[in-house]
Amino acid sequence: MAVAAAAAKLRGSGRGLGQAGVLLLRRLGARGLARYHPRRQEQQHFPSLDDKPQFPGASAEFVDKLEFIQPNVISGIPVYRVMDRQGQIINPSEDPHLPQETVLKFYKSMTLLNTMDRILYESQRQGRISFYMTNYGEEGTHVGSAAALDSTDLVFGQYREAGVLMYRDYPLELFMAQCYGNASDLGKGRQMPVHYGCKERHFVTISSPLATQIPQAVGAAYAAKRANANRVVICYFGEGAASEGDAHAGFNFAATLECPVIFFCRNNGYAISTPTSEQYRGDGIAARGPGYGIMSIRVDGNDVFAVYNATKEARRRAVAENQPFLIEAMTYRIGHHSTSDDSSAYRSVDEVNYWDKQDHPISRLRHYLQGRGWWDDEQEKAWRKQSRKKVMEAFEQAERKPKPNPNLLFSDVYQEMPAQLRKQQESLARHLQAYGEHYPLDHFEK
Repeated sequence: MAVAAAAAKLRGSGRGLGQAGVLLLRRLGARGLARYHPRRQEQQHFPSLDDKPQFPGASAEFVDKLEFIQPNVISGIPVYRVMDRQGQIINPSEDPHLPQETVLKFYKSMTLLNTMDRILYESQRQGRISFYMTNYGEEGTHVGSAAALDSTDLVFGQYREAGVLMYRDYPLELFMAQCYGNASDLGKGRQMPVHYGCKERHFVTISSPLATQIPQAVGAAYAAKRANANRVVICYFGEGAASEGDAHAGFNFAATLECPVIFFCRNNGYAISTPTSEQYRGDGIAARGPGYGIMSIRVDGNDVFAVYNATKEARRRAVAENQPFLIEAMTYRIGHHSTSDDSSAYRSVDEVNYWDKQDHPISRLRHYLQGRGWWDDEQEKAWRKQSRKKVMEAFEQAERKPKPNPNLLFSDVYQEMPAQLRKQQESLARHLQAYGEHYPLDHFEK
């Protein structure tokens, strides 16, 4: 009967089988089918619900009650922290016991970034540069994670991770050169401001489209794994970017290919003007990790030590075990999304002031330093003055430099310039020769 049923099914579904095929099935009989399909011999039969399912797509138990899984199975993934808001260590066993020199580098990197942000933000408002994005309130996520990495670990950023580069000693002059698009810019003036990149510091150039860096980072991590490079790739993104399809593809590839990558989500409350309440209905981004088979944790992003500890452990295990990790750093974007945004249209001043005055990563770390006797008001005053002077010197230098030569528009893509591109270059040269007086060519390198 089983053979006849199989034959009938094949006859009804596959015209290509033909009469000879049906006859073959009949002659084979049940033994022949078992011989030609050895997997069928391995199948087990489960007479009751007490037996474990053998479906290849999931690991589970049978139940005999109809019940849908609730979205929030638990009260919420906890937020790991080391310091309270007053800079006091909560659990001494979680204290990373970093030396004074390292903690001072944390603090100076965070405050220097804050100072640079203020000056470049005002620069854009004065029309000196075209665009800018501040990092106010998120400095702890940058510095804490950067400090936990090896200097050769590869970084894929989104666009609000300037502190990672700053911790890796990227010069202020190059930050300024990139935002001004002058002749010293490593990208030769061909990128929007804040789209930094530095090969020597293993920081992949920022791309504007959201989440494109996520599958790219996974590919880089897979390559590192195949090369036994003892290296991790870290990929930064916001909770809004996690809604993109590229995030799903990246998470799934990383898990199934067992890649040494750290997904670092900066959950700062807003994707431009979209609050998290409208961005997702689940328990944030960390809750998605287990669904992909990814080890996950949620940390207090305003606690630089919590970020450091989580990233350091994730890095260690990612390299040792060849598996991805997801870190969701809970923080708050104090500044506007960018200079093109006015956040007062969708959130209150009181809300912003709370995070700026009551739960800021810089003030929390300063409390810690002062509690240890490693920092005081006089040192604070002197450093603020010194850091502003350093930023202003780099700022003034960037303004004096000329723009890159216009011919660089056509370079660095092809090894040999194709005819069509050469034609465009020649067309531009003719245009400038005829109408050059209408362009500020004296501001460009010759």
